[in-house]
Amino acid sequence: MIVVGYSAGSFGRACLEHGIDEARRRETELLVINAVSEARGQRYAEADEIVEIENRLSESGVKFRITQPIGATPAEELLNAMDDPEAELLIIGMRRRTQVGKLLLGSTSQYLLVECRKPVLVVKPSQVAG
Repeated sequence: MIVVGYSAGSFGRACLEHGIDEARRRETELLVINAVSEARGQRYAEADEIVEIENRLSESGVKFRITQPIGATPAEELLNAMDDPEAELLIIGMRRRTQVGKLLLGSTSQYLLVECRKPVLVVKPSQVAG
């Protein structure tokens, strides 16, 4: 299983495209997790964006699931998913932030890179796979 940390917008779309490529390559399922931290101003994907994601995944031919968990932090949700024995790879986006921003707000991406026991692929919108 490939786990994608999806956030609304271009970073989420980049992660999704790489997730599709990896799921095809590995012939496995794709789990898309749209967990957000409202304290950091993140937002869940709106209903129309979820429909777009479902359409894109359906046309890709990969088996998939989409979740929008409420309660735990995005990092906790993604690490819990990666604890599944079937989970092979975590795909996340990483935004550029200043050193002060990292110090004050922390970085979910950095935390995941350190704490995840399995491979993590970090992508940016400019790296969207074709």
